[in-house]
Order: sequence, then structure tokens, then C-alpha cells
Amino acid sequence: MALKEKYSQRYKEYLDPVSKNLQSFLIEILKDENRIDRISTRAKSVNRFLSKAKKIENGTLKYSDPINEIQDQIGARVITFYLDDVDNIATILKKYLAPIEEKRIVPDSVNEFGYEGKHFIFFIPTDVQVDASNEEAPKFFELQIKTLYQHAWSEANHDLGYKPEIALKNDEKRKLAFTAAQSWGADTIFNDLNQVIENSTN
Repeated sequence: MALKEKYSQRYKEYLDPVSKNLQSFLIEILKDENRIDRISTRAKSVNRFLSKAKKIENGTLKYSDPINEIQDQIGARVITFYLDDVDNIATILKKYLAPIEEKRIVPDSVNEFGYEGKHFIFFIPTDVQVDASNEEAPKFFELQIKTLYQHAWSEANHDLGYKPEIALKNDEKRKLAFTAAQSWGADTIFNDLNQVIENSTN
């Protein structure tokens, strides 16, 4: 079976319905958290999957078995208000979900500004699955936890900075880095102010 046909069937029978079930599951376990802006899930579209499956790295295809190797066929995002909320939400999620991988993504150097976020690969809970016994059923999903500023910056940066047909000049890339620094600063200040308010009310 061709990859497009195989993934299209997987999307329709498993990925899309499991994604919807997963959103309800996440909303339920995080319902008592007041500083969550949104919880969203999505199944990676057929076109986006095929585009990622064709990705070349070091002159060869990055994925030799994309159906089993691409981890974000189901993706989830939890967007929260403040930096301190990120680890709090992560702790709650790990009470209900089994992590395969956990990492915090930050720029390589303290002199750099760019994408930031906390990423997980979790096993999909059996009560979210459509048919957990079927070998074709997805086994894991990617979840990202970000603040409002991290999310807003990454969405705009992805739209502006990752268009292969348009190569940004150095000054234009510096503008993107500048907006990342501003987002980092806003996140830090809002988090600090929230700590002050919480400490004064305790």
C-alpha cells in the first residue's frame, strides 16, 4: 500500500478520532487549573505528514519508516499564562500519562533568543484509544506546554521564518531574534509580577 493511502486510512480510522478523545481527556484532568488559556489537539494532516516523511537530512531520507518513526502524528498543546505554570502542569500530566521522552527546548547560548517550550512524548492511554488492540492504532503522541508568549512567537516565527522559497537576510533574521527576546522579557516580567502578587496574598 502506498504511503499516502496508508496514512490517509490511519488518519481517518485512528488518528483523528483519537485526537478528539485525547482533547477531552486533557481538558478533564486539567479542569482545576485556572491559568490555562487553551488545550488543543490535532492529527497531522495527510499533506503535512507526507511533507515531513520526505525530509532529507545529510543527503538521505530522515525517516526510513515514517509511519512508525514520526512521533507527532497526534499532537497536543497546553497554553498557559506564566512560566511557573509550565512545570506545574507537567507534574499533573505525569500523574495520568506515561512519558517516553521529556525535554525543555531553549536556545543553545545565553546570548541567543529563539524557540522555547517543554515537549513530551507520551503513551496514549488505553481509554482514549479507538481500538488499542489493533497494531495500526497509534501508540504515542507529542505534547507541548508553552506560555502565551512562547506560543505566539513560535507560531509567527514558523510562518515567517520557515518558507523555503524566501531566504531571509541577516538583518531580517535579527528582527526575528529581537522579537524572541521581547517575548522572553515579557514572560519573565509577568511571571515575576505574578510571584509578587501571590506572595503578598499568602
